[in-house]
Amino acid sequence: MSNPYFSNDPYFGESEKARKQRASLGVPAVPQPAPGQQPYGAAAYGSAPSGTQTLTPGPTDRLEHAYSMPAASPSQTGRMTYDDVIMKTGLVLGTVILFGALNWFGPAAIGMPGLQMPLLFVGAIGGLVLGLVNSFKREPSPALIMAYAALQGLFMGGISFIFESQWSGIVMQALLATVATFTAVLLLFKSGKVRNTPKFQRIVMVSLVGYALFSLVNLVLMWTGVMGNAWGLRGVTIMGIPLGVIIGVAAVVLAAATLVIDFDGIQRGVQRGAPARYAWSAAFGLAVTLIWMYLEFLRLLAILRGD
Repeated sequence: MSNPYFSNDPYFGESEKARKQRASLGVPAVPQPAPGQQPYGAAAYGSAPSGTQTLTPGPTDRLEHAYSMPAASPSQTGRMTYDDVIMKTGLVLGTVILFGALNWFGPAAIGMPGLQMPLLFVGAIGGLVLGLVNSFKREPSPALIMAYAALQGLFMGGISFIFESQWSGIVMQALLATVATFTAVLLLFKSGKVRNTPKFQRIVMVSLVGYALFSLVNLVLMWTGVMGNAWGLRGVTIMGIPLGVIIGVAAVVLAAATLVIDFDGIQRGVQRGAPARYAWSAAFGLAVTLIWMYLEFLRLLAILRGD
């Protein structure tokens, strides 16, 4: 899903209602000093102690002085950069892969293959809980985000092992499809061919709600035994085409559209000078979307390859 931090923080974005309320009160999106007022704790440029003579630099001197100064590093400014987002995202996804490999190979390596399924369920339930907790926190918690990545890794490793046992090579196919889709969406976003407009975001959000309702109904039908096949409603055929293929393609497109919203939120966060800690928020949002996309590819490929 798209990153919820970006819609709750003034650096990343704000709701339309909040924007109108702020505009009616004349309050800027990011607090600014009053006209002619120096930032708190800063002396006016060229000021000197009482009784001391000094030459006040002219406009040209000030510009030359500013351009001669070295550029401030991210650690000096405390602002989020694209490098921060890349590093944090790599750390989160690396943790997912590490714990995924642990649940894939670990139980068999220690002679306890039956441990794999309990770890899968622990990862699924724990990842869902921490995913919701992280989604609704206004401030990012690196510890909770990394714990989420570890639990999701346990789930991903277990579920991937099950699919790979049934359809050899399917995990690599799903991984390559996810990486290719991510790269394509990123290139399209950077080129400006796809943009996160208000209309686009409304369509994506409505589609997400609809997909979530379908998934919930399908899960209930499978648990209650109404649908006897392994895929539930996805196994129903329409004109010879499994419904799961149609839903799967739509879900992948929806996940790709969610990536556009994530990229746009990250871009606005960097442009507005979001604090560096929000790189964890960006990493969490991207990880959630990529994990969802991978699972959709895994399921879609399984339906296409056989019952």
